[in-house]
Amino acid sequence: MFKRVLILAKPHWLLLLVSILSSVVFVFFNSLSIWLTASFISNILTDFETLLNNQAELLSASERTVNETLKMWTNRLILDTTALGTLKKLCLSIFFIFILKNIFLYLKNFFAGLMQIKVITDLRNSLFDHLTSLSLSFFNRSRAGDLTSIVLNDVATMRSTFSVSFQKLLVEPINIITFFALLFLINWKLTLAAMLILPAAVTMMVWVGGSIRRKAKRSSKQIAGIVSILQEVLGAIRVVKAFVMEKTEKLKFRQETAKYYRLQKRQMSVRLASSPVTEMIGVTMGVILLWLGGQDVLIESSMEPEDFIRFILLLFSILNPIKSLNTVNADMQTALASAERVYSILDTESTIKDAPDAEEVKVLERAISFEDVHFTYDDGEGDVVRGISFEIERGKVVAVVGESGAGKSTIADLIPRFFDVTQGSVKLDGKNVRSIQKLSLRDLMGIVAQETILFNDTITNNITYGQKGISEEKIWAVAEAANALSFIKAQPEGFETVIGDRGVKLSGGQRQRLAIARALLKNPPILIMDEATSSLDSESEKKVQEAIERLMKDRTVFVIAHRLSTVVNADKIIVLSRGKIVETGTHEELIEKEGYYKQLYEVQFGEISGVTVD
Repeated sequence: MFKRVLILAKPHWLLLLVSILSSVVFVFFNSLSIWLTASFISNILTDFETLLNNQAELLSASERTVNETLKMWTNRLILDTTALGTLKKLCLSIFFIFILKNIFLYLKNFFAGLMQIKVITDLRNSLFDHLTSLSLSFFNRSRAGDLTSIVLNDVATMRSTFSVSFQKLLVEPINIITFFALLFLINWKLTLAAMLILPAAVTMMVWVGGSIRRKAKRSSKQIAGIVSILQEVLGAIRVVKAFVMEKTEKLKFRQETAKYYRLQKRQMSVRLASSPVTEMIGVTMGVILLWLGGQDVLIESSMEPEDFIRFILLLFSILNPIKSLNTVNADMQTALASAERVYSILDTESTIKDAPDAEEVKVLERAISFEDVHFTYDDGEGDVVRGISFEIERGKVVAVVGESGAGKSTIADLIPRFFDVTQGSVKLDGKNVRSIQKLSLRDLMGIVAQETILFNDTITNNITYGQKGISEEKIWAVAEAANALSFIKAQPEGFETVIGDRGVKLSGGQRQRLAIARALLKNPPILIMDEATSSLDSESEKKVQEAIERLMKDRTVFVIAHRLSTVVNADKIIVLSRGKIVETGTHEELIEKEGYYKQLYEVQFGEISGVTVD
């Protein structure tokens, strides 16, 4: 998973390269600053003449160790003719080295942070692009709250943790390697002893990392549950208030947040404990080395005081990057837990795909036909549609009626390939829709649903959704044809009025008329209608029905009928029951048969009571 995340940085390799180079330079100046600080302390504690004699011995020596060579070049940089002059040069050197160190620290963090922002932006865009490409079956089995949580919370978690982790991962390993190299040059025996801290620190990091990752996964799932409850309650706030369920929903929400609190507390306790434990392991080892190194200086005289000072400063300096890496590991595990949820979406493939040789279609010439169509949803609980066969001829109006759950909407979803048939085929002019490009197939169709979907945007943008370069005159014309012009003019800002989430600022009839205007503007040759008037009052229904009649003119229309009075004039009526066609014909023919259709018709008009219809 970490490798997959790193691959995201590949397009931004230049930023990564600059950050790595800045990290190397930063580590150089950071190490030099510690080295010079040790020289500063040594110079304060050592007689100036002794310093000059030591430098003279180093210069005249026929052979020098690497440590002695470094000391010689350091003395060349800072030694002056007087003790005060040497102190002045040393102070200025330390000052300017710290300036350079912090300049490259900023550059390292800036370019690493910029790369991280670009990576996360690319990831969020890819995630949204992939989500919109998935088939409807995916959304039917996924909670909107889970998906929202992944796009927002999990990606945000990746961003916040990787922003720090990337920067530390670049510099801390280099710091540790450099410090250990300097320690080894000063005293290899003590350095080998110091390296005993590494197994304990790594063991701690691995254990803490695994624990945090497991807890982070559970936390991510829990916050998704909280988001789901929030979305459901806010989306159904009228129902909640109407049934006086505020207390119940509050209790449910508090229970979910309490679970999330407990998960976060356990995760925090493990993460915060790891740093002091790692530091105590390091300090324990440091104290032991202080004792051993101190004996080398004071008793055995096998180590110079200046070298001992440098060793101790470097030793305690190395504890910070080790502790920092331990923190990075904890943060990375949290981010990787979120990354797993993100990639669980990106790895999901759409079940509705174009065939390699899929054709593009631009017109409907003859008919849409269903041939022995069966369909079962992913849950596999029996066929929703069973052995359906019928034809929708070009320019004709075909209506499908039946009780709730008979499969009417499912049939409508099979025409634009929102779902693929389980058995049989849907054909357009004799071509299986599976052999037609999805986008070109759907471009032939306009869909007006019973539940009107509008966006929190202007009326103009809702009408022109999916269309570009539409003139104002054209927009006014379709609004008038949809019986929407009068109420649009009455809005505070006319066509530029923002209508709220899902068009909440408009009435049901007004929303439907905007949807019809949108369909009119698209001007599709095929129209699929989930009857738009079933939930409207009589006045709104009349206006919407007039708009629908204009919309249906000269088109091939498939109507899902809830009110039988609206399909009396259909060219063909298909009667469904439990996923099968039980009757077919015109209104007059079906009434004469005195079958299931007539029963539905009489029930709706009150001649028979006690039968439930859709």
